[in-house]
Amino acid sequence: MFRTALRNVLAHKGRLLMTVLAVMLGTAFVAGTMVFSDTLGKAMTNSYSKSYSDVSVLVTDNSASAYARASEKSGADTELTKATVDQLATLPGVAKARGVAAGFTAVADKQGTLIGQAFAAFGANWSPDATGQDSRYPMAEGQGPKRSGEIALDRATADKGGYKVGDTVRIAGNGPAQDARLTGIFTTDDPEITSGGTLALMDTATAQQFLLAPGQFSSIAVLAKPGVSQTALQDQVLTKLPPGNQYTAQTGDQLNADQAKQIESGTSNMKTMLLAFAGISLFVGIFIIANTFTMLIAQRIKELALLRAVGASRGQITRSVLAEALLIGLTASLTGLLAGVGIGAGMQALMAHFADGMPTGPLVVAPATVVVALLVGVLVTVVSAVLPALRASRVAPVAAMSSGDAPTSQKSLIVRNVFGSLLTAGGFAMILGGAAMGGDDGRYVIMGGAPIAMIGIFVLLPLLSRPVIALAGPLLARLAGTPGKLARRNAVRNPRRTATTAAALTIGLTLVTAMTVLGASVSGAVDRIVTKGVVADYDVSSANRMSLSPELAAKIAKAPGVTASAPIGNAYWELDGRSGAVSGVNAQQLPKLLDLTMDSGSVDALAKGQALVASDTAKKQGLTVGSAMKVDYRDGSTGTLTVGGVFQPIDLLSPTVVADSVMAQHDKEADIRDILVKGANGPTKELQQSVKAATGNNPVIEVKSQQDMKDEFSKIIAFALNMMYGLLAMSVLVAVLGVVNTLAMSVFERKREIGMLRAIGLDRRGIKRMVHLESVVISLFGATIGVLLGTFLAWAVNSTLSSSIPGLVTELPYGQLLLFLLMAGLVGLVAALWPARRASKLDILSSIKTD
Repeated sequence: MFRTALRNVLAHKGRLLMTVLAVMLGTAFVAGTMVFSDTLGKAMTNSYSKSYSDVSVLVTDNSASAYARASEKSGADTELTKATVDQLATLPGVAKARGVAAGFTAVADKQGTLIGQAFAAFGANWSPDATGQDSRYPMAEGQGPKRSGEIALDRATADKGGYKVGDTVRIAGNGPAQDARLTGIFTTDDPEITSGGTLALMDTATAQQFLLAPGQFSSIAVLAKPGVSQTALQDQVLTKLPPGNQYTAQTGDQLNADQAKQIESGTSNMKTMLLAFAGISLFVGIFIIANTFTMLIAQRIKELALLRAVGASRGQITRSVLAEALLIGLTASLTGLLAGVGIGAGMQALMAHFADGMPTGPLVVAPATVVVALLVGVLVTVVSAVLPALRASRVAPVAAMSSGDAPTSQKSLIVRNVFGSLLTAGGFAMILGGAAMGGDDGRYVIMGGAPIAMIGIFVLLPLLSRPVIALAGPLLARLAGTPGKLARRNAVRNPRRTATTAAALTIGLTLVTAMTVLGASVSGAVDRIVTKGVVADYDVSSANRMSLSPELAAKIAKAPGVTASAPIGNAYWELDGRSGAVSGVNAQQLPKLLDLTMDSGSVDALAKGQALVASDTAKKQGLTVGSAMKVDYRDGSTGTLTVGGVFQPIDLLSPTVVADSVMAQHDKEADIRDILVKGANGPTKELQQSVKAATGNNPVIEVKSQQDMKDEFSKIIAFALNMMYGLLAMSVLVAVLGVVNTLAMSVFERKREIGMLRAIGLDRRGIKRMVHLESVVISLFGATIGVLLGTFLAWAVNSTLSSSIPGLVTELPYGQLLLFLLMAGLVGLVAALWPARRASKLDILSSIKTD
């Protein structure tokens, strides 16, 4: 029987080609994902292992800035000074202690554009030793900075900006930009910089003033003497640190281990996402494999009956078909594994091209990758062939020896339809229940119900195919005449086959439609939220959402053309025993910049020292105009705030709003993320340039109009959708192979029928048109079900998001949905090209005499 299985595979290798390709593509996706993620993880681990090569123990002030973390300027209460460095240097196990002043520093090119990304723009102090050099940053050209107004840049940043030693370079923190003279260009193996970040070095005093506060460090790097372990040195260092959580002392090994965990977590998340899409491709492939074996067995009924007649048992027939699936799965998996290595290499090359400086290394093909790829491919193929194998074993020899296909029993169709109806009803009930429940819990219920509903729909597709495709009958007959009528009848002749072929497209279109409708709905809601209540012409903020300095707000207020401006300060206070976000805004300027919708009270209450509370917060905490809130301020004092108004929440303000004068009494340095600006003539280019000039043309400061803010969020959503479309492309390709495969095998089955049609007068062009239309009808059937199901799922998910995204309603992008249907029809047309050509070239006489 195994020799028979091998012979059957070799005899039908042409008909099995699409099955092999489907399994190969899915397996290649899995293998490529694992190769790429393992390679990237290894390269990043190797690169980042150099981060703490000269650190035995790192003392960090958690309240200060640190360039390795690209955090904010907030070092007013830090106590790491030169005295602390000298104190640690006297410990018996210390070879050297070095103070580090580090934080955010943006560098502009000669056109004033930010070099690199804002989140990877760093500044630090140049700390030379007795030789006048800093071993961390060897100078390739020039010398290190020695005084205020001088900086050194890493080689890559200098090259990108076109700078040479002696040039003037514009740098910026969270305030107005300033110019400095480039005294040196250095090299570094710091992975934060080699992976695309920028680094500007200043002398220690300037770095402390620019990044922290005069005389203060953000961290101290301590190097152990030979023979002193890192843990022993850590114990010594801890004895010199004040108690509390403000300071941490970690060994270099601990820092490297934490970094390795972060890298592993990041690559693991990426791998999980990519494998999920690979799983979708393999799931689509299951339908193709099952369809292929079902059709092959139908074509070999007489052969299988003969085997039963000469003594083969049902078990042997089943094992024979599964052996064929095993051979196909093994062949496809091996091919997919090799293709996956190529995909991994290609993904690494793309990453290196688009992500400048991303660590690279030799490809990593782990044993787990080989085992998983082979197992996945073989198991998917064999499992998909189980039902066709069982069907083959259950055909009685006498019935199988008769001419024609074995009919589908009415009982099996009834069982299938009842089972599908129960699954669909159960899945839809869970989806509707989740939508009604809302929130995270509701989404989890929908996530559980969606697969059940999809499987139920797939089971019911044969039942749905007849009425749905029948709707297209009159149109097909009118447009294509006899070929159109034949195409419709062929599409519904074998509902199971039609359903299995269409299901592959249904899966892809369900996911694509759901994401598209969600994207359109969220985009519309965000557009409304971002600019809700805003009458200001421009919003000034940092590209990395870093806090802005009060000095910057003062300069913008004096810029030519500005008639009103106000910074929005942010703080966290204890309000009635609960930590709550509070915004501070100038009471006189607010009405000129924001149009708050008041449910009760008045905006004028701010000028009286009272607070405004968002309506959702007021409802939750039972607050009304006149209510008193007990406040515990960050400076340790306490007080009471009276509610002077309740407003509809907007994106720019926290749930509680006070006058900036009230906030200044308790928070001397409020966190300013936005500065609103209004001009006399609206959002003009002149006003935008004037505000930008007031920042010193700071490369990291953005001056955005309301339309700019909308476009920014739209681009984020569009990027996410395009990435999802790209990842789903493999599934769509597998679905196309399924359509090609079904039509090609269907043409082989219907050789006699096609010959008879040719004999009674249907020309080759009519045969081609018949096959083309049959393919288009099946594709549109699957796409239509997918679009409807995807829209329903998107509506359900939107219902759970409405509480967290105000104003969210389901918006249908009709143009895109119509485009999906047109593309599905085009996919069907392209998939039918080869089968239609093959059908039209069949010889009439040889086709008619086929047994």
